[in-house]
Amino acid sequence: MKKLTLILFACLCSLQTLSAQDITRDQRMQWWREARFGMFIHWGVYAQLAGVYDGHEINKAGEWIMNRGKIPVAAYQQVAKQFNPVKYNADEWVRMAKDAGMKYIVITAKHHDGFALFNTKASKWNVVNATPYGKDLLQPLVAACKKYNMKLGFYYSQAQDWNNPGGAVNRKVTSEGWLNPDSAKIDAYTKDHDGHWDPAQETATFAQYIDRVAVPQVKELLSNYGDVAVLWWDTPTNMTDDAAQKLNALLKLQPNIITNDRLKRPNFPGDTKTPEQKIPKAGELDGSDWETCMTMNGTWGFKSWDDKWKSNETLIRNLIDIASKGGNYLLNIGPKADGTFPEQSINSLKTIGSWMKVNGEAIYATHATTLPQPAWGRTTQKGDFLYLFVFNWPQDGKLVIPEMKQSIVSAQLLAGGSKLKTEGSTIQLPAKAPDAIASVVKVQIKR
Repeated sequence: MKKLTLILFACLCSLQTLSAQDITRDQRMQWWREARFGMFIHWGVYAQLAGVYDGHEINKAGEWIMNRGKIPVAAYQQVAKQFNPVKYNADEWVRMAKDAGMKYIVITAKHHDGFALFNTKASKWNVVNATPYGKDLLQPLVAACKKYNMKLGFYYSQAQDWNNPGGAVNRKVTSEGWLNPDSAKIDAYTKDHDGHWDPAQETATFAQYIDRVAVPQVKELLSNYGDVAVLWWDTPTNMTDDAAQKLNALLKLQPNIITNDRLKRPNFPGDTKTPEQKIPKAGELDGSDWETCMTMNGTWGFKSWDDKWKSNETLIRNLIDIASKGGNYLLNIGPKADGTFPEQSINSLKTIGSWMKVNGEAIYATHATTLPQPAWGRTTQKGDFLYLFVFNWPQDGKLVIPEMKQSIVSAQLLAGGSKLKTEGSTIQLPAKAPDAIASVVKVQIKR
């Protein structure tokens, strides 16, 4: 009997411990789940090249130009001597994000080209030591985020690094995007050198890179910039469990930090899943915290000749679609080399912001409903309120909520606040939609 009692007590303690851990995680994730909308920023030396090297337009995303163009380390580092973002205004960046309705920002502290936007002691390949600008780019952003009550997170490429020796490289072999006379020679080299195209990249091992660069830089990011809301790992090429554990152990420096699932799969799942450039189908990621990251045009880093800009309708409806499925939308900006946002990005942020000022309550702190996806749009829920996003305004003025089981207490348009008549699960709408992109009907239900 005494032995049984001890076993039951141990089981109870285990359950209490698990419960406490669950509550702690929920508390840690609360702001993120309520935010629904954030800004991704891809910025670095690649912005100076703007998608063009040696007079040739290089295909694929702008921030991959060194890899896709197989640019030698020494040549790429010379580009940094021109990188001088004198028009960089962190206050303006954060204000634009806030005015757009965004609640957090994630910036590329170090992308795959290994260039650090911060003052690091682990490598001279950083904005302070390698550019005429000579100042830490993250500190002003930290100050501006505090001013505007904006959460700030850091993207960090923990495995791929094409400049710091020993860093991993995406194994794609062929040189792309331009007629390099040495392409055949470069491609032959990369086949035998695990994707590397320059001997300068191989003067250290991957394990040495982790110990000398990645671990100390992540420690700097988590120690020198106050509260860090998110650490956004990327592409675990060549990652080992040992290397991942060294980086994961540093998270104790920021107990409230949120991480994604890209440190090393599957043993380091992080807190959030990260579908890229796509929105999951309804129900595909139920039970998970997830975030779709997406570009405004066809590239993450600035590329002067990419004009495939998404329409404002697409951007706003993407946000709605993602929120209706319980996810977050991390929408990317690729600043120019001088530190300014592209004009198209600025205009889209303004349009999204105008829509969010009217309809933001239907996005923030909402969750997916149990209703099927309606033909006329999308739905979200918060407490006793349903939010109906109407993309296709019914010509007969009757909006039918499919499979609605609860009684409707009241209904109104968020734009203007007009009260609407209801009958069963049908809402009578005015003849004209108040917003051509998406009008929102707020419905109070009786549970």
